Amino acid sequence: MFGKVGRFTSEVRGELAKASWPWDPNEKGFKRYKELWDSTVVVLIAMVLVGGYIALFDVFLIAIVNWLTKV
Repeated sequence: MFGKVGRFTSEVRGELAKASWPWDPNEKGFKRYKELWDSTVVVLIAMVLVGGYIALFDVFLIAIVNWLTKV
């Protein structure tokens, strides 16, 4: 059992070494995570825009359904 755990751990380390990480390992401090931070901001802005679009569309659909059911 311990042999399987050891093999699994070494395989995981090998795969993580091959991975492309969203930061520059040569930079120091907060600059190191610039790409990660920029991507996070883009995702947050997209979430707000899509959420606003869905909310606005929902308000219009509610108004249309209320108008149709009152007629």
